[in-house]
Amino acid sequence: MVEYEACIIGICATIKRKIKVLEVYRDSALVIYQLKGEWETMDPKLISYRKLVLELIEEFDDIAFYYLPRDENQIADALATLASMIRVNRREDMKLIQMSICEASAHCCNIDEEEERDHFPWYHDILRYVKNRKYPNQAIENDKRTLRRLASNYVLDGEILYKRRKDQVLLRCVDAVEAKKILEEVHKGVCRCMPMGSCWPGKS
Repeated sequence: MVEYEACIIGICATIKRKIKVLEVYRDSALVIYQLKGEWETMDPKLISYRKLVLELIEEFDDIAFYYLPRDENQIADALATLASMIRVNRREDMKLIQMSICEASAHCCNIDEEEERDHFPWYHDILRYVKNRKYPNQAIENDKRTLRRLASNYVLDGEILYKRRKDQVLLRCVDAVEAKKILEEVHKGVCRCMPMGSCWPGKS
C-alpha cells in the first residue's frame, strides 16, 4: 500500500506540471507488474490503489512502467531515508547535501580498528579471568564484580574464548581485525556454510 501511495504521489506531481510523456521506475515488482497487467491484483486492499493509478494515467499521452531492482536503486533509497530524517524549514532554502560513495561496504566501516590496550583484544580481561581468575591491575571492587558477572557467560576452549547465548549456542570471540575480515568474506559470499552444531564466528 505504501509503494502504491508513493507511486500515486509521484504521478500526481507530474500531472500538476502538465507532463504528458512519463517513464515510471520503481523497485517494487508487485506494483510495477500489477500496473502492467502481468500480475493479478488479488489483495482487496490494493485493488482500489491500482484502479486509481489506471485512472490517473489517462492524463498522459504515453506512460510506461519499469521494474528497477533494489540494488540498482540505492541512491533513491538513500535520498528517501535522508528525507525522512531531515526537517526542512519552509522559510529557508534546502541546504546542499553532499554524498560520496565509499570503496568499502558500510557494514565493514562500522567496525573500526580497536584502540586495544597494549594490543590486547577487547575480551582480554574476560579471557584472563576465565583462564586464571586474575583481575586487571587497576580494577576496583565494582570492576571485579562486573567482570565476574560477565565471565559467567563465557567458555574457554584451549585459547579460544566463546560466549554462551541463552539458547546455549557458543559464539567465538574475535578481535576487530578478524571481525572485519569475516564480514567482508560473508558479504562477498566466500564463506563456506558451517555444519550443524558448529559455532559461527562473530564478535560478541
